[in-house]
Amino acid sequence: MKEFSLLELTRRLGQLVVSLFALLVVTFVIGRVLPTDPVGAIVGELADPAAFEAMRQKLGLDLPIYQQFWIYLTSLLQGDLGTAILTGNPVTKDLAQAFPATLELATLAVIISTVIGVPLGMVAAFYRDTWIDQVARVISLVGHSIPVFWFGVVGLVIFYAGLAWVGGPGRVDTYLDGLIEPQTGLLLVDSLLVGDTETFWNAVHHIILPACILAYSAMAYITRMTRSFTLEQLNQDYVTAARAKGASSGRIVVGHLLPNIAVQLVTVLAISYGTLLEGAVVTEIVFSWPGIGQYMTNALMIGDMNAILAGTLIIGAIFMALNFISDLAYLVLDPRTREVTQ
Repeated sequence: MKEFSLLELTRRLGQLVVSLFALLVVTFVIGRVLPTDPVGAIVGELADPAAFEAMRQKLGLDLPIYQQFWIYLTSLLQGDLGTAILTGNPVTKDLAQAFPATLELATLAVIISTVIGVPLGMVAAFYRDTWIDQVARVISLVGHSIPVFWFGVVGLVIFYAGLAWVGGPGRVDTYLDGLIEPQTGLLLVDSLLVGDTETFWNAVHHIILPACILAYSAMAYITRMTRSFTLEQLNQDYVTAARAKGASSGRIVVGHLLPNIAVQLVTVLAISYGTLLEGAVVTEIVFSWPGIGQYMTNALMIGDMNAILAGTLIIGAIFMALNFISDLAYLVLDPRTREVTQ
């Protein structure tokens, strides 16, 4: 069993490396064939041709694409993602500043969507075809159908501009911005570490609306899948036997259903988390959230391919890593996957 697990782990790691390399190739080629002009963004559209050519040579854009890729790959392996045109900083520095904001937003969103979506899906399955089930299905349908952008705008109009229940765009109010020295990059955590409760609650005031809106779409998916998994298990003989023995619904859920749908739920939650990290772009734009989504959008506007490629690779790598972790969870949570097949 240990040998099989090690072999399986090695195989999945190999698949992860191949997938990451394929992502790197695709993003690099797309970045080079897009009709953008990074040279013009640097020297200006009115610069003379000699300045254009000199900058092209400096950036290596005069070389064949395979040589450009090799230079980029060797630099990447050394931790060098290039310099951002927009800020003039190394892209790694910009991403280190922007990504924690996206991570904080997506993590809170996936917590909210899980805490609400899993119980809602299970209750809907237990009360199948009742008004409870119908309400849960309508909630899921709305969350899956309506764009996050629309929810964001409406949420700002109602809860910020109208009722003043939440903070506006940004992570904190302007007078508190930059007062906390970043340690983890997660503002909620950093403010607690230094004991600044004013900044903490102000940050909560700002993050709660975008997190809830971002969580709604994920919650719709989690609810729908949890309902499906639960319905499948409710038809199994072990549930019928447990009910015949007088087991309560709570005992059936905790002792039987959750262990049997845990593997499937792990995959759903991993996909949801990766989707939230990837799909936070629109939410960050609406709420002026200084995360990787807004950073990549600003970079795209001026053709900053170093920033765009790096951001794409980071999000893609995280998504693949989450899938890899969910695959490992199969080996841990489901003993049948560890059996050696002859």
